[in-house]
Amino acid sequence: MNNQKEEFLLTKIVSTLGPASSTVSVIEKLIEEGVRVFRINFSHGTYQEYEQLLVRVRDASKKLNIPIAVLGDLSGPKIRIGKVVDGGVDLQIGQLVEFQKEPIETQVPTSGNIKFSTTYASFCDEVIPGEKILLDDGFVRLTCVEKRKGRLICRVEAGGVITSSKGVNLPDTDLSVPALTEKDIDCVKFAVDKGFDYLALSFVRTAEDIRQLKEILRQNGARTLDNSALSQIEPTLEEVKDQLEGIIPVISKIEKPQAVDNLDEILKETDAVMVARGDLGVEMDLAEVAVTQKRIIKLCRENGIPCIVATQMLQSMIDLPTPTRAEVSDVANAIFDGADAVMLSGETAIGKYPVETVRMMKRIAERSNAFLKAEPLASPPHMHSRKSQHRTAALAKSVYTVVKELDAKFIIVWSSLGGAAVYMSQQRIPRPILYFNPYESALRKTALLYAIQPIYMPYQTSNTAFFQTVDQWLLKHSWAKNGDTIVFVVSEPITRLAGINEMVIHNVGDPI
Repeated sequence: MNNQKEEFLLTKIVSTLGPASSTVSVIEKLIEEGVRVFRINFSHGTYQEYEQLLVRVRDASKKLNIPIAVLGDLSGPKIRIGKVVDGGVDLQIGQLVEFQKEPIETQVPTSGNIKFSTTYASFCDEVIPGEKILLDDGFVRLTCVEKRKGRLICRVEAGGVITSSKGVNLPDTDLSVPALTEKDIDCVKFAVDKGFDYLALSFVRTAEDIRQLKEILRQNGARTLDNSALSQIEPTLEEVKDQLEGIIPVISKIEKPQAVDNLDEILKETDAVMVARGDLGVEMDLAEVAVTQKRIIKLCRENGIPCIVATQMLQSMIDLPTPTRAEVSDVANAIFDGADAVMLSGETAIGKYPVETVRMMKRIAERSNAFLKAEPLASPPHMHSRKSQHRTAALAKSVYTVVKELDAKFIIVWSSLGGAAVYMSQQRIPRPILYFNPYESALRKTALLYAIQPIYMPYQTSNTAFFQTVDQWLLKHSWAKNGDTIVFVVSEPITRLAGINEMVIHNVGDPI
């Protein structure tokens, strides 16, 4: 078993790996400071570099004896400006510019309009007059005013310098571009082969985008059987292990207005959600982003869907050793709203202070969760009926009541498939959930979820022996003291692989 005493962070920290955090020593320090999920961005780097990062995380996880999940982030169909002359071109308010289908190197013209091309072949076909074109994360804004054969004439509404490969956002345009590019499909195959724990799908617009990714996963040997199907059978231990290792949950990145409009259907299909506020903030009215974030977190909680809040959380720490007060409040509010995890992007990928940034986020999370723990438990979050009628879900609600009445210190879960730990996490009880499991893959996948502290334990054959082992272990490693109330959530008998049916209230140190 993992016997390392660690701080019990209820809200998890996701850290993006990059040049500033690619070494073994930095990865170990980030884990020690509280990172439980590492993101590898497939938009940058090579397969060799991705695999090297994956191996380093796995090695650090094994050395520190802490289960760590690795998330592969698919690039998606990002549209970019074509090649631009060195030094870029300066667009002025009121100026007319042209976009054309044929690739071109944009020059500073001696006469006529500046001409651009893009990486999206159907760009000039699908944008229509009146629609906005946003360049460079929305800092430069254009409006299409005229459509000619193979060309668009656009007026500059907010100017700036544009250089090669700047991003293009089309918030008003109904694009036919597929959610998964050929590069994405290759990355999916790579992720399945190397055993990534999660895949994030960029620029989701509809539930169909998620179904397409799931189908590609199945075609490549992943998601052959999901947890709900496992719970309906009595598989062997080897079958459980094989199936758990074959499942790669999908995280849908909500960064398009169309995704917000289709959120209810997306939540029925996805395994988790990421509020990706970068492109979302470009394509929506900025004043709407905070409200949209709160709405997404609320709906995720009601549907039992894990939720990550991402982008620019401690952005100033890319260059500075301390964040702004507004950034600290931003992180804390995401925690107060009930997010499972908060994510760092450039702060740890390319920033000057990756370790210090995680340390700061950990401090904010600790203080925010201490505040939540000190507040009286009110009632479990409302869950939609399709999620709440499962027997384990009903038991989880009972655990909430017991923890509230007895002020239990820990919730202890033994679950071969992991479903019971997930249901406990969904109740948002501000207490650590110590989740014991013999399968590394199951432990890693719960590392993202609120309050769950995944801990390896060899396969158990007796409920009484499990209770005694945990009791002695908590005392030995000073995680609890005699008299502390803990709540066990297990199957009776414990060897039963599907279906949790027992809750046991225990005071540490008492006879079993």
